[in-house]
Amino acid sequence: MARGKFITLEGGEGAGKSTQAKKLAAYLKGQGIKTVLTREVGGTETAEAIRKLWLSQDEGCWDKLAELFLIFAARREHLTKVIWPALERGTWVVCDRFMDSTRAYQAKAGPIEELYRMTAGKFAPDLTLLLDTPEDISMERVRARGGWQDRYDLKEAKFHRALRKTYRALAKKYPRRIKIVDARNDADHVAGDVQAIVGKLFRLKT
Repeated sequence: MARGKFITLEGGEGAGKSTQAKKLAAYLKGQGIKTVLTREVGGTETAEAIRKLWLSQDEGCWDKLAELFLIFAARREHLTKVIWPALERGTWVVCDRFMDSTRAYQAKAGPIEELYRMTAGKFAPDLTLLLDTPEDISMERVRARGGWQDRYDLKEAKFHRALRKTYRALAKKYPRRIKIVDARNDADHVAGDVQAIVGKLFRLKT
């Protein structure tokens, strides 16, 4: 049986990752592909518990290295209990955030790449879709969905601007894996762009 494909969606707050992850999973299922939809930080009962603990605390509560350990503990649980078993079964996995979020949000927190190698070895997504939006649009979308939900939403515009810059730098560093999607348009338009990229790369029926 052929190994499944691992597709991640990345981007700043309000970029539409969760919406597009759901739409992509539905598209793949419509192609007759067994698909698991999941997210980070989270994806298993234990990883979701870590997520709740992590995000419930004010910024500065955690030592930066301890915070990284929480994230990677959740990731290891996610990989071993959900992602890797699904891929081995031939199931495709669509994940709302993965390692690139850690690179973007915790860039200065500690030995990120070393911890990733310890957690996941050389494993990497087959495709990462970077939903790219200017910070003013992202922040307006966060307001429209009901206000600030966690400490990252609460950051000022300069934080979100720097976050976008970091994500775009990652796209330049990993051009074969990361594809930028203009996420300024409405959700259905963006979904069409996402499906075009996925369909072309994996030679799916149009």
